[in-house]
Amino acid sequence: MSPQAPPPLEIHDLTVAYHKKPVLYGIDLVVPSGQLVGIVGPNGAGKSTLIKAILGLTPPSSGWVRIFGKPYRSNAKRVGYVPQRESVDWDFPVNVMDVVLMGRYGHLGWLKRPGKGDREVAEACLEKVQMLPYARRQISNLSGGQQQRVFLARALAQESDLYLLDEPFAGVDVATESAIVTILGQLRARGKTLMVVHHDLTTARNYFDMLLLLNMRMVDFGPTDEVFTYDKLQATYGGRLTILSQVANSRSQKEENVPLGR
Repeated sequence: MSPQAPPPLEIHDLTVAYHKKPVLYGIDLVVPSGQLVGIVGPNGAGKSTLIKAILGLTPPSSGWVRIFGKPYRSNAKRVGYVPQRESVDWDFPVNVMDVVLMGRYGHLGWLKRPGKGDREVAEACLEKVQMLPYARRQISNLSGGQQQRVFLARALAQESDLYLLDEPFAGVDVATESAIVTILGQLRARGKTLMVVHHDLTTARNYFDMLLLLNMRMVDFGPTDEVFTYDKLQATYGGRLTILSQVANSRSQKEENVPLGR
């Protein structure tokens, strides 16, 4: 009998602090392969911090993260990352093709430049997000939705097994959101695992196989139908905000008041 393959993502007792103030406490998580996972919670819940800690961009105060059984640095090529759009310097003088080719660097040897094969991969990824006609355009001259598509193409060009996306739907138009949802579904169908920071509870139930409810601590993690309940969302968000009563597993169009945040 062959040994069981390690999970795409395993986190144990992860605590992260900024200026000695903890923002994540004791996160324990094992993400199974081939799942599309939404990370939801209120503002300040530590959602983006969790993504950065997985990537090693934010050092933990305690605990550890494993990517397919190894530290991130040992398996970085297997991870694709789409950062928050607002965290990117869009005035940096590069064009769309340059950005997408950055996703190929993990496949290149030391000091090697992208070759014909890498450009073909980049073009195919731009075609997939419907941005190939903009390949020579400066990224500063794109709309918000177009910029997000470019960074998704860069992640696709990495040809990774685990994808981490930090609010990919924030500030994009309906067409771009639909395109991103389609691509995420295609990646999942190919056995890829995806972790997506998301702020819209009205779509979370339809978009994701599993949900991670986060508010500095992990409130719950599991299949969306089991986790997306009124009581668990109330425990995650507190306060009040109007969302459809689907949260309470009702088919009526009555509204309940529970919170919603980014």
